Amino acid sequence: MEQKKNQFSFHSQASCSQTKARAGVFVTPHGWVETPRFMPVGTMATVKTLTPAQLEAAGAQMVLANTYHLHLQPGEGIVERAGGLHQFMGWHGPILTDSGGFQVFSLSQLRTLTEEGVIFRSPRDGQMIHLTPERSIEIQNALGADVIMAFDECPPYPAERSEVELATERTYRWLKRCIEAHQRPEEQALFGIVQGGVHLDLRRTAAQSLVSLDLPGYAIGGVSVGEPAELIDEIVTTTTPYLPVDKPRYLMGVGTYREMARAIAAGIDLFDCVIPTRLGRHGAALVQGERWNLKNARFREDFTPLDATCPCYCCQNFSRAYLNHLVRSQEVLGYILLSLHNVTELIRFTQSIREAILCDRFATEFAHYLKPSTTAQL
Repeated sequence: MEQKKNQFSFHSQASCSQTKARAGVFVTPHGWVETPRFMPVGTMATVKTLTPAQLEAAGAQMVLANTYHLHLQPGEGIVERAGGLHQFMGWHGPILTDSGGFQVFSLSQLRTLTEEGVIFRSPRDGQMIHLTPERSIEIQNALGADVIMAFDECPPYPAERSEVELATERTYRWLKRCIEAHQRPEEQALFGIVQGGVHLDLRRTAAQSLVSLDLPGYAIGGVSVGEPAELIDEIVTTTTPYLPVDKPRYLMGVGTYREMARAIAAGIDLFDCVIPTRLGRHGAALVQGERWNLKNARFREDFTPLDATCPCYCCQNFSRAYLNHLVRSQEVLGYILLSLHNVTELIRFTQSIREAILCDRFATEFAHYLKPSTTAQL
């Protein structure tokens, strides 16, 4: 039965006695998300090479899609007439849509930024696309995701402090416009995004300003844009304490083991990253914290599973030698199997942390990730 009103909540189930890590449940109209959790990225309403059934088997509970790219193709009108993103892409669990704000950063050579919004030159046909906070929310309302993100300005790294200050202040003003434009608050939770670059005082001020608006959830954005891991740690540990304990906390664009473990220790609940499928499409696998290139000759006659501890279809049915053969032959099946394993691996990683938190063993079992060093391979 369809759930219609006020179906968003976050409940903490357990916490770590030695860190700020917590295990919880984020309730949405399309189901629960057990946190901490890694969320696969499906930019174009598809997690590349994987079916919804495969994602479910991998343990995915929530997936992402992108406002900017879906606006370009196929257009939000088509998605809306199909019954919304859930029906259109055949994924019936929770969905989150990014606002297009990251493209303000990633497509900086193709856009003009003003207080009103951003004008992009389409990489497809050169058409000019005007994306404002109001337009971003209008598109996301039509797409119908459970969680929608505020339109923000993500400053580059490195950047002058004055530039970051302007971007942070503009992000707050745009957020208020997003709130005003949002037409489906009972069905779609609008998350605000804390910006501020590497300047911790700006992060604190931004977090306090956003929290005053009493949103259903909050994200930390503007990380993993070129800064060293130590700065990500500082940003997360400085910002997270200012975010409400009764709302989900989302660290955008982070999907490496060390950074996720350390962010969870600071109190973060949700993560996303393109790493698992991008690596899979390049013939690489994530195996218990290491990154393996399956093209390497050492795998040609290795008839053992990729990871004997992994329950995914790839590891349960195929050998490293077969994967080596597929990748060297540029067979699509190789990229599918590696992507499936990689997504499963990152979800298993966050799930294992969740289980450790529930038993108050997180600080000991994951201590090697929590040490202040960059020795972890991934």
